[in-house]
Amino acid sequence: MTTRTAIILALLLAVPAWSQVNTNGTDATATPPDQAPATQMLTPPPVNGQPYPTVPTAEIRSNYLNLGLVFSTAYTDNVLAGLTPKAISDVSYSVWPSIALDETTPRLHSLLTYSPGFTTYQRTGARNEADENVAMEVEYRLSPHVTASLRDALQKSSNVFNQPNLLEAVPVYGSPQAAPVAVIAPLADRLTNTANAELTYQFSASGMIGASGTFTNLHYPNPAQVPGLYDSGSRAGSAFYSRRVSRRHYVGALYQYSTILAYPVRSQSELDTHTVLAFYTVYLKPNLSLSLAGGPQHYDAAQTSMAPARSWSPAATSSLGWQGHHTTFAASYSRMMTNGGGLTGAFHLNSANASVSWQLARTWNAGVAGSYAIYKTLTPFFLLSNAGGHTALGTVTLQHQIRGRFSAQLGYSRLHQSYGGIPAVATNPDTNREFISISYQFSKPLGR
Repeated sequence: MTTRTAIILALLLAVPAWSQVNTNGTDATATPPDQAPATQMLTPPPVNGQPYPTVPTAEIRSNYLNLGLVFSTAYTDNVLAGLTPKAISDVSYSVWPSIALDETTPRLHSLLTYSPGFTTYQRTGARNEADENVAMEVEYRLSPHVTASLRDALQKSSNVFNQPNLLEAVPVYGSPQAAPVAVIAPLADRLTNTANAELTYQFSASGMIGASGTFTNLHYPNPAQVPGLYDSGSRAGSAFYSRRVSRRHYVGALYQYSTILAYPVRSQSELDTHTVLAFYTVYLKPNLSLSLAGGPQHYDAAQTSMAPARSWSPAATSSLGWQGHHTTFAASYSRMMTNGGGLTGAFHLNSANASVSWQLARTWNAGVAGSYAIYKTLTPFFLLSNAGGHTALGTVTLQHQIRGRFSAQLGYSRLHQSYGGIPAVATNPDTNREFISISYQFSKPLGR
């Protein structure tokens, strides 16, 4: 975890907690019972900074300790991507121990997960790897109307497909996000860290304000594995106002500032953006929401010894999320300006993500997740600039609970990329992977 997240949390907890609404959460003026808002406002997806849930409500648990162990084998038809003139296939074997601790009290919800991984390859033994996956979420209610939250996720991996849950590798957000990775090198050492802190204050029965800070880092320890890609990092701050106009309808505005840095050889590129979005969210059902947001975005791109580039462009996001008893569905579309996450310069990005999970029967679960992104450069004159391209990633899984705490899963993933001039993926851009795994899960309730 980065020290910045600890500092942010300390600052959030130091904010005075006070409220300007009655203790029952309603205005002093009378409202018809059928139109009376609930005491606590929701934080709409365009401003809450969290991905949509991928777990149906029937599977949600709290206050538990979970221990797990997963054995997995996979066949990959292109393990070295663009590093060889001909695609090389290989079979890998992985083991994934894991621990998850979830604790909920009336004022605090905390979740900590840790899952290291160990993978060996039959033919490309030089790429044997040890992975790390750590995630932390803390939400603390300072008062009935002031909430602070902190999220931090760290991933160290040499294979983009080596993750405890591949469906979560394609998170669906309703808010603007800086993509930490654009071009995916399937088998390359990579370290990513994303941290977010947010403070919300419900100052009236129907009014809320909030502020947040986000940091991302992308680091390639071995640049020889990713020719054409470079380290990058971002920091962003935002503030929002949200108004509940009825039980189901929310409107508001969001301002976001971000600085994104890329570090090509003997140079540095910087992209500063200012974004103002008006948003609207309707909760069609308690667990079904539709969100729309749009507004202007200004960017200022600069690189060492190069003339800067500045311009305005429209920005927009839309998302739909549903968390049912046995099914979840989430989809989003975003049009933004970004640096490309591993590429240099400024890019116009159109992206779409979707995720679906079903509990088909008591012991059967299925899931589908996918993403598609198109990058187009706004700074073709920058040193080592790339014209852009597109990335498509998809995964399908089927899981069956065999007996007691044991379950089996099989799945298929496909990665397709098209970026001219990036040696890491130019020669063999497509990767297909089939996998099967056996897992053991043990859960113990806490406080009982």
